Amino acid sequence: MNQAPRHPRFTPLRALVTGLAATIVVTVAAGGVFLLNDPGRPVAGEAVPSPAILPDPIAPSAPPRQIGGPGVPVTPPQLLGIAPRPVPQETVLRIAKVKHVQKVALVGGGGVKLSGHPLQLLAVEPAQFRSWTPEPVAQHPEVWSAIARGEVVADPAVMKRLGMVLGKEYQVDNGPRLRIAASADLGFPNIDGLISKDLGARLGFSDGVVVLVHGDNVSGTRVRKLMGDGSSVVPIGEVKQEREQQPAARTTLVGRPASYLELYQKSAAVCPGLSWTVLAAIGQVESSHGRNNGPSSAGALGPMQFMPATWRAYGVDGDGDGVADIWNAYDAVPGAANYLCATGAAGGGESLRKAVWAYNHSWDYVNKVLGLAGAYARAYP
Repeated sequence: MNQAPRHPRFTPLRALVTGLAATIVVTVAAGGVFLLNDPGRPVAGEAVPSPAILPDPIAPSAPPRQIGGPGVPVTPPQLLGIAPRPVPQETVLRIAKVKHVQKVALVGGGGVKLSGHPLQLLAVEPAQFRSWTPEPVAQHPEVWSAIARGEVVADPAVMKRLGMVLGKEYQVDNGPRLRIAASADLGFPNIDGLISKDLGARLGFSDGVVVLVHGDNVSGTRVRKLMGDGSSVVPIGEVKQEREQQPAARTTLVGRPASYLELYQKSAAVCPGLSWTVLAAIGQVESSHGRNNGPSSAGALGPMQFMPATWRAYGVDGDGDGVADIWNAYDAVPGAANYLCATGAAGGGESLRKAVWAYNHSWDYVNKVLGLAGAYARAYP
C-alpha cells in the first residue's frame, strides 16, 4: 500500500490503483468475523431487574434457532478492477458480455488517514455487496448492520498491523470520528475495510471506480482494456498453501433435538450431576433461547454467549457435522455443559455456584440463574 501524502484530507484514488497493481494473486481468506455491537448493549448475562424470575413459557418448546436467516448466495470476484475515474454504465455492460463473465458490480472506493494511518476502503451498499464477500462474512448480519450504521468493518491484518481495537473510535484527519465495529477477512488485495456508500460520499470518495467481476477464466486483459487508460485489474484466486493446523473439534453428540427443552435435557448428560435446568436458565438469561444471539458489548457470541477464547477451549461439536460452531445451538448448549463441568458444576451446592460464577463473574447473575433453574424444575417436574 502506498504511503499517503502528508497533508491532504484524503488519499488520492491513484494510490489505491498503484497499490492494487502491485498485487497479482492473493489468497481468498477463510472469512472469519470478529465483532463488537453497540456500546449500550448489555454485557452477556448482565442481571436485568425483573419483578419475577419465571421460565419462558414458549421458547423451551420451540425448535433451536440458527443465526443469519436465509442464506445469501455467494459469488466472490475473480477480478477486481480499479479505474482513475467513474466507470460508465455502458462500459459495465460491455464487461458483462466478455466471455465467461457471469456477474459484474460497481462500488466506490478511496483512501483516508484514520488517526494518522492511511487506509484504503470500499464504499458499498450492504444488501448489494454482501454476496461478493466470503461466505462467513456474507452470512453474518452484524457485519452489514454495522456498515449501515455508518461504522467501519476492518480487515484483521490491518488492525493487527496498526494496533487498532474493536469498538474504539478513530479520528479521520480533518473529518469525523469513525468506530471500528467489526473485523472480517474480506479477501480483497490491499483493501483495508468497508464502509457504507453514504459515508463514502461524506468522505469524498468516488463512486463507481471499483469493478468486481465474477466468472471463471475471465480475461483480465480484456476487462482492463474496456475500463480504459490508467485502469488496473487484479486477479483474485485461491492459492494452495499449508494452513495452520487447527485442533479437531471435540465431538459430544446430542444430535439435533426438536426443541430447546429436549436439547437442554440431552446436553446435561455431558456433565453427569448437572441439572438440565441450569442450562435452560443460562440459555434464557443469555439469549432468551436463541432469540438474541449477540454479539454482546463484551464480544460474547451465540445462543449461550461464549467469549471466542473460551469457546476455543471448551466448545464441542454436538450435532456431529464436524464443526464446533459457536452460533449453532446444537453445539453451544453442550459446549456450555462442558465448560460448567470443567469448572466444577457437577459437584452441586457451592461448587455449582462457583461454576456459574465462572460462566459470568457476577453473584447477582449466579442468584438469577439458580433461582430461574429452580423455577424450571417446578414448571417441568
